[in-house]
Amino acid sequence: MPPITHNAKINHLFWLTLFVLFCAAVYTLRSVLMPFVAGLIIGYLLDPVASRFEKMGLSRGLATTVVMLIAILVTVPTIILIVNMVNDQLTAFIIAIPRYVSALIKRLEPLFIELQNKFPDFNAESIKDYIRSNLSEKLRLAGRVAKGVASGSAAIISTISLLLITPIVAFYMLRDWKKFIAKIDGLLPRKVKPAIEVQAREIDRTLAAFIRGQLSVCLILGTFYAVTLYFFVGLELGLLVGFIAGIFSFITYVGTIVGLIISLILGFAQFSSLSPLLSIAIVFAIGQTLDGYFLTPKLIGDSVGLHPVWIMFALLAGGVLLGFLGLLLAVPLAAIIGVITRHAIANYKKSSIYLED
Repeated sequence: MPPITHNAKINHLFWLTLFVLFCAAVYTLRSVLMPFVAGLIIGYLLDPVASRFEKMGLSRGLATTVVMLIAILVTVPTIILIVNMVNDQLTAFIIAIPRYVSALIKRLEPLFIELQNKFPDFNAESIKDYIRSNLSEKLRLAGRVAKGVASGSAAIISTISLLLITPIVAFYMLRDWKKFIAKIDGLLPRKVKPAIEVQAREIDRTLAAFIRGQLSVCLILGTFYAVTLYFFVGLELGLLVGFIAGIFSFITYVGTIVGLIISLILGFAQFSSLSPLLSIAIVFAIGQTLDGYFLTPKLIGDSVGLHPVWIMFALLAGGVLLGFLGLLLAVPLAAIIGVITRHAIANYKKSSIYLED
């Protein structure tokens, strides 16, 4: 392996310093970056649509205006509808808590009797009282917190940062996307420019396949779970559970597992027979089959290269470090790190360090 030259050391130190300063700036400005990052992501996601309008003969500015208007007309009513639905379902949940707790105690009555017979000192009434008081209060508190978050989300959406700054940033990023890419391309070091361009194209392919495809999968699965649980199974909070399962479907199997557990718990308290619980299990089995054999292969594909465990770690780490901003950045950064790591491993296997006997 050839020795590292003085210029190479300087270059490495330069890029390392630049990376550290960038990370420090993001962490310092994390409280104000969210609308700008959201606008950047929206611009990236909508760029292919604007490019199609551009190929149809529209100017880039007009194509951007049309795409943004369509996005606003679709997104704003959808967000309002979802927030109202979640708020209504949480209100229904808070009201139904005493009934759910009473039904749960009634279901557990045979178990209490059996324990009382086997263990004379077992005080079933005290356990029931504890469940009635503590469990009800904790569930009410959880419901109020969730409802507060939903109401808070509606308030945040109405703030200037998301209603004004994000669309403006998205508009300019979408309009000037090609100019933005060209300027970055012109700043790349010439010696390593071909290698960086290859990695950038792979990162773009990975992000496009994963983010756009996974959002489609989450939307389809969330709608399927919400409709079937609420209208066909009759689960009172089916719309809310479907919404939650759709969100967690961003990570393979997690949406199905979370939705199934919540649905079975609520169904156990609501229904007096086992057939609705079996129907709930069938719904999630169908949803997982639909996801595994049709949605994910067709909308995402097998060549994305982002393992579910890596995505889960990235989301948790991003949320802990930067809050909601970290959740927005988690998947793009995970894709970038994944591509760079794969190329680094490939280069390592071609190096004298690996091939040396």
